[in-house]
Amino acid sequence: MEKDGVYFGVDLNDAYTMISFFQQNMEEPQTISTVMGSENYQIPTFLSKKRGMGQWFFGEEARRHVQFGDAEGVDGLFEKALGGEEVFLDHERYQARDLMAIYLKKVLGLSGRLFSSLPTAKIAVSMEKVSMEAMEMLTGVIQKIGIDAGSVMLLDRRESFYYFVFNQKPELFLHDVVLFDYFDSELMSCVMRRNMQTTPQMITMDHGNQGKLLDHKDLQFEEIARRVTDGSVVSSVYLVGDGFDGHWMKSSLQFLCQKGKVFVGKNLYSKGACYAGLIRDRKKDWPFVYIGTNELKLNLYVKVLIRNEMQFFTLITAGESWYESKGECEVILDGTPEIEFWIQQPESREAHVELLELTDLPARPRRTTRLRITATPVSDREIRVVIKDLGFGEIVPASNKTWEHTMALE
Repeated sequence: MEKDGVYFGVDLNDAYTMISFFQQNMEEPQTISTVMGSENYQIPTFLSKKRGMGQWFFGEEARRHVQFGDAEGVDGLFEKALGGEEVFLDHERYQARDLMAIYLKKVLGLSGRLFSSLPTAKIAVSMEKVSMEAMEMLTGVIQKIGIDAGSVMLLDRRESFYYFVFNQKPELFLHDVVLFDYFDSELMSCVMRRNMQTTPQMITMDHGNQGKLLDHKDLQFEEIARRVTDGSVVSSVYLVGDGFDGHWMKSSLQFLCQKGKVFVGKNLYSKGACYAGLIRDRKKDWPFVYIGTNELKLNLYVKVLIRNEMQFFTLITAGESWYESKGECEVILDGTPEIEFWIQQPESREAHVELLELTDLPARPRRTTRLRITATPVSDREIRVVIKDLGFGEIVPASNKTWEHTMALE
């Protein structure tokens, strides 16, 4: 398996950031620790500026300088950048997105790979919820630190979990896989299931908010774990987050170990993001498809004749991120002025057919009209299709007419 460049996985929120990276000759992603020889992976998403100087600090060091009184800091940096806010710092105004660029450049630079001879292949950012606003903000921020915007990809934490799990040993995902995320006193659960009867194998998840653990955390967590795993054959369980620190798990851990192998850690999402970058770049065989919140729920094909054989050309593929996908092709019209589109759900063998008529298309001899078809998702269930008349070179001038139609799952 050939790998070019460095793949970064970033777990990002307003409280902390974690960075993993992967490059050639590594067996698995490595997570950056701020303390040599430790697993202190969480870097506070905090930036400060030394008073009267252009010197910037980040993470725990930034907090210490603020405590010493020789620097001013900014909290909530991620949300401020997302909202396009301004920040007043040391008698000057800054765009929060510019400060986010300074912070990310310093954090990514901890690996020593950001400025190495190898290019940055991908920066995959994992967050609680993905949005177009987050994609636009992070794309701009990454460009500010000198990395191509095309290297950026976003995914939510459930998708990071999916990529992480299916890069482990097969026996760990032979049956269902369970995740408990306990951060900021909120306990989240997720059960991942695999359908081996489909090609590719369909991955589904049941997730929920289990609320707060109160006085008797161990017994309460055991009760939740029993309820979440009821009826499931479990291969492995992953416990992620600060809430699992300490030695309070006794009976709950004993119960989970009876269900399957149990792993405790904090860097699952950043490692999963690394794997996501590799797989999106097709650097690894991948027989799975996960249809989550941000993934397209439909396949879109156009029916075309290629070398006298009727075929289906894929414009949009289910399972890809809707905010990143785009399909385009050019066809020569042969016959009536209409295009036939086929919409199919990935788990179904049946398709819904939509016929788009090209009204007011200039009358021409057969096979002298070239059309460009562009398909752009507007949500995970809707695709906007634009067809443009390109004419036929110097023989038939283009009318530049366009036809637009939005297609959706029924």
